Amino acid sequence: MTAPARKTDAAAAPAPARKTDKDLPLIQDIRLLGRILGDVIREQEGVAAYDLVEQVRKLSVAFRRDADHEADKALKKLLKGLTGDQTVSVIRAFTYFSHLANLAEDRHHIRRRAVHERAGSAQEGSIEVALARLRWAGIAPRTVAQTLATSYVAPVLTAHPTEVQRKSILDAEREIALLLTQRDDIQARAQLYNSAKDTLTPRELAANEAQLRARVAQLWQTRLLRYSKLTVADEIENALSYYEYTFLHEIPKIYAELERELGGSHPVASFLRMGQWIGGDRDGNPNVSADTLALALRRQAEVALRHYLTEVHHLGRELSLSSNLVQVSAEMLQLAARSPDTSEHRRDEPYRRALTGVYARLAATLRDLTGGEAARHAVAPQNAYASAGDFLADLRVIEASLRSHRGAALVGERLRPLMRAVEVFGFHLATVDLRQSSDQHERVVAELLATARVESDYEALPEPARRALLLRLLCDARPLRVVGAPYSEHTTGEVAIFETARQMRERYGDDAIRHYIISHTETVSDLLEVLLLQKEVGLLQGTLDTGARADLIVVPLFETIEDLRNAAPIMREFYAIPGIAQLVRASGAEQDIMLGYSDSNKDGGIFTSNWELYRAEIALVALFDEMNAAQAGAPIQLRMFHGRGGTVGRGGGPSYQAILAQPPGTVRGQIRLTEQGEVIASKYANPEIGRRNLETLVAATLEATLLQPTKSATKAFLEAAEQLSQASMEAYRALVYETPGFTDYFFNSTPIREIAELNIGSRPASRKASQQIEDLRAIPWGFSWGQCRLTLPGWFGFGAAVDAFTHAPGKDPKAQLALLQKMYRQWPFFRTLLSNMDMVLAKSDLALASRYSELVADARLRKKVFGVIEAEWQRTADALTRITGEKQRLAANTALARSIRHRFPYIDPLHHLQVELVRRWRAGQGDERVQTGIHISINGIAAGLRNTG
Repeated sequence: MTAPARKTDAAAAPAPARKTDKDLPLIQDIRLLGRILGDVIREQEGVAAYDLVEQVRKLSVAFRRDADHEADKALKKLLKGLTGDQTVSVIRAFTYFSHLANLAEDRHHIRRRAVHERAGSAQEGSIEVALARLRWAGIAPRTVAQTLATSYVAPVLTAHPTEVQRKSILDAEREIALLLTQRDDIQARAQLYNSAKDTLTPRELAANEAQLRARVAQLWQTRLLRYSKLTVADEIENALSYYEYTFLHEIPKIYAELERELGGSHPVASFLRMGQWIGGDRDGNPNVSADTLALALRRQAEVALRHYLTEVHHLGRELSLSSNLVQVSAEMLQLAARSPDTSEHRRDEPYRRALTGVYARLAATLRDLTGGEAARHAVAPQNAYASAGDFLADLRVIEASLRSHRGAALVGERLRPLMRAVEVFGFHLATVDLRQSSDQHERVVAELLATARVESDYEALPEPARRALLLRLLCDARPLRVVGAPYSEHTTGEVAIFETARQMRERYGDDAIRHYIISHTETVSDLLEVLLLQKEVGLLQGTLDTGARADLIVVPLFETIEDLRNAAPIMREFYAIPGIAQLVRASGAEQDIMLGYSDSNKDGGIFTSNWELYRAEIALVALFDEMNAAQAGAPIQLRMFHGRGGTVGRGGGPSYQAILAQPPGTVRGQIRLTEQGEVIASKYANPEIGRRNLETLVAATLEATLLQPTKSATKAFLEAAEQLSQASMEAYRALVYETPGFTDYFFNSTPIREIAELNIGSRPASRKASQQIEDLRAIPWGFSWGQCRLTLPGWFGFGAAVDAFTHAPGKDPKAQLALLQKMYRQWPFFRTLLSNMDMVLAKSDLALASRYSELVADARLRKKVFGVIEAEWQRTADALTRITGEKQRLAANTALARSIRHRFPYIDPLHHLQVELVRRWRAGQGDERVQTGIHISINGIAAGLRNTG
């Protein structure tokens, strides 16, 4: 494949930029990888196959430029004439190129950051810039360290059916990324030693290219798709690979940088941790059970312990210090004396002997907790550690001895990062959240009460009666379950989750499971039911009236527009119950509240979703400030948990800007946020990119907490946002829920049905067996719109809202527009929201979307619905231009503009091919090859767009 000629995209992409020197390495990498892929295709598939790929590419480019539609006709004719095998071959070619272009782009991102750092110009979102801003504001390092000591920042990996990559593909791509890095190193050395001639090292570069060719050939011969449905166990393994490659290594580096930037005299508490939903998230997923929860934690423990074993082994090799040459502490000598290592060769090497003993204890811990065996055995596994704290205590003895006996230089490279890893990851690796829908808890409680003859029809009770009954039971020390009574499979399975959670905490530590999230929280009884179920298995000790303590934080999840509006009132009523505040304080004085972006967006559109989230946060912070001021005892720490998705339409977008745009006073060093779908691979597959993304979370949290850059919005801003929200929601719901035939249009003009058939997640695409938008999960809803390049959930309704606002009766349009422009300049919430819409519009493409609309057989319906969408797209684009003053999309985001310019020419052919194959498949003209082609195209488009799920 060859690099494309520069093209314009009248619909969405920014104006083409000149190939400046700084972009040349990216262009060269793309051309190199494209050439290698083209060579592999010629070798593996033949010259004719390669020529066909090039023909499709050229016609796809011409499709955009051809005003008289000749290229459109030629492309359709060509695609219709392809056999199933030919189509799959072409789709594979463009899909793999999308993957390779992403790797080149990631490499260039790292390269450009290094250039900035060498020039002394650190980038916004880095720890260096954040701490420089704090110093400039007069905030002392001690204050920063004290803030971090009470902070809690956690990205939470979730399993959702938009992560379309197989682990085999990810592993091969990691090797290619390493080879690109190696290539940069070769060229840098060549320039350093041959600066006069600027020659390279041909032999090294040729060897590097040969390795790249081998890896690309491996990719071409590796199956992109799974033969079987992804299981929860598969999802667990996929997620764990990011810990092995990125989190276990990179998070300690972030702490080291923080301590270095703070001057080294202020220790930094372990505030940045990892969370996980995989194995514990049961909401709508019948495949998650007590067994998968136990499996998740067992495998997590194994990954953590094997990492520690490897690092301890390397430490033993490095700390060959002889007691004949250097003194050691008395505690260190005792640690060495306790070691079962009696080798004469290590008699004068106390550190090595001690670490042999540490390794033996870790090996025994691995065997006890996971059943696994360590890779090496200098001595037999023995004397397992009771906790990660005991292991850390041994490492601290080694550290203290080194520091006090001229060995400080040996601490920083491996020992200190290992100690930090143990502090952060323990023996559990990541905190696994439990999640289930409130109606499922209701069913369990109803059966328990009926079987115990306490209440025959709990589900029929009104909310006040439910609440009174639950409170009475929470004040009763007796359990509800009747010994020997037959319970349904559902109740047995749900109770087993709580029992397993208690066992897992005992086995792996309290941090193994801390949160229980209640989806669709609508009433106070939804919270009380989970407290009652905790009590049933011993996770809640004591009674509410005499003093109780709960092991798991009960976390309400407010998702729909109505739920968000009721969030503060529900929490006010919950904490008004006698004993609840005391219970929370006794349990750690922490209250997480999760805000769901996905369903609120599907419910009311992007602007209303974001506005209601903003309002809910303000109301919740005010409520907790009021309660803490009025009540005695330790203040209860409110922590927002943001259920962000990959797409802007599901709460995605740049995390740094999103955190800084939070309402004033809502961060305070506390934030959790989900990382979902293919965004996990995009952010964390490359370790350096992963560290950068983790840094932005830390930097943004520090700035939002200590600098408080977000000021309270003015009354005029708030009133304007409310008006925009109402008009936006009306326009959105008028299309999605009130337009006759819209559901048919959606299911026919997007590949939603084909996505549901793809083996890319363990969770069903819909909550119910129906074809209703209301029942469809928000993830495939947004994913489908991304596949057809409309990205509708990320922008629809805003243009209509701006038109309604600027032309409101009795208002001056110029003054109204001026107010919106002022909001954009001065209000981070509004500016970030518009910036995200700008990004979504840049990734949308009406010309390609029109091709998908042709899949709708009803011409009248097709014309009506697509006409509404097209008109609103134009209104929204015009509104953004008028408010921001930027005529081109992504004018303020040159990096993404560059990315789109280089990647999208290779995504376009996948859309054309996907439409043709979907047409055949739905007409009954396809076979297994056609279906395979559709599924591979879904993979390629998702990889190319990068945040579509």
